[in-house]
Amino acid sequence: MIIPVWIAALALGLLPVQALAQVFASEAGSLSVETVAKGLEHPWGLAFLPDGRMLVTERPGRLRIVTRDGKLSAALEGVPKVRAGGQGGLHDIVADRDFASSKTVYFCFAEPASGGGRTALARARLEDGQVPRLEDVKVIFRQEGPLSSGGHYGCRIVQARDGNLFLTLGEHFTHRDEAQNLANHLGKIVRVTPDGAVPPDNPFVGRKDAKPEIWSYGHRNAQGAALHPASGILWEHEHGPMGGDEINIPLAGKNYGWPVIGFGIDYDGSKIHAATSKPGMEQPVKYWVPSIAPSGMAFYTGDLFPKWKGNLFVGALKAQLLVRLELDGEKIGKEERLLQGLRERIRDVRHGPDGAIWLLTDSGNGRVLRVTPK
Repeated sequence: MIIPVWIAALALGLLPVQALAQVFASEAGSLSVETVAKGLEHPWGLAFLPDGRMLVTERPGRLRIVTRDGKLSAALEGVPKVRAGGQGGLHDIVADRDFASSKTVYFCFAEPASGGGRTALARARLEDGQVPRLEDVKVIFRQEGPLSSGGHYGCRIVQARDGNLFLTLGEHFTHRDEAQNLANHLGKIVRVTPDGAVPPDNPFVGRKDAKPEIWSYGHRNAQGAALHPASGILWEHEHGPMGGDEINIPLAGKNYGWPVIGFGIDYDGSKIHAATSKPGMEQPVKYWVPSIAPSGMAFYTGDLFPKWKGNLFVGALKAQLLVRLELDGEKIGKEERLLQGLRERIRDVRHGPDGAIWLLTDSGNGRVLRVTPK
């Protein structure tokens, strides 16, 4: 029996990785999608370390280190107990801007509480020895308000240029009206210091009827957030119900309308919103009808795709694709839908230090994908 040369080369590990990659078309040319790692259980958040390795969370409550060649570490010890059920578990993770010296990471998760769960934000030090683990783990923020029975935790983290942390918080699905209530944290974006304190310039500091951590409110379930590379201003996207997924630029103290205004309908086909606009409530810079179920967001600033510099990329769960959006300042223009034949729920999107676009796929056999020009 004659064995084809390419099979022999594959068995010996001699084929270049891109020879095994999937290829997809785009307006910038063919894209190569390489599976760097697989076998992850519903991976949720990805953060790059200075040496090119990655921290990847798995929703059931595991944190792993993934090497550039795809090797998975054992689950790191030190992760707090999570409420792993429904949409809840271990969610986003980011490395501190000063990680090279501080070894600090921040992560958010569905924290068990009596009768339900809530979003919590923690900081820890990554001890990266022979057996990596988290040390000095401290919860620095806990969401206050009615608990979640399993849905709409939000839980994306962005560290601003000043070091402060933005955290997106869902309205727990069954408590959607609380997104308009400043006396709790449901349906809000909050802003805290790296130690969890309240920055003195937060918009509701000093108001007795409002939580001082709140940055903006009237959000539904934001699972994508990123800083604009030029302005340093926060952008976020959130799930609508049936239709009405939104991209917003959440400014201090502003109300983004949920559930009073919006562009979707309820899952039973009934009307939710009083209107699509109302004085005192902000309009999205983009919305999708029908829903794509967005998750993960990244601005592209690398050199591998020069035509895409400054574009915004958004993953999609329900639509199973990657969205590319062209920007003109704070206006969104053309949309291109990529990787539609991948047939994977895209959970996270990151611009890697190598200039590639990195993705996490949300499944019981989740993958880390690297997207480059072919």
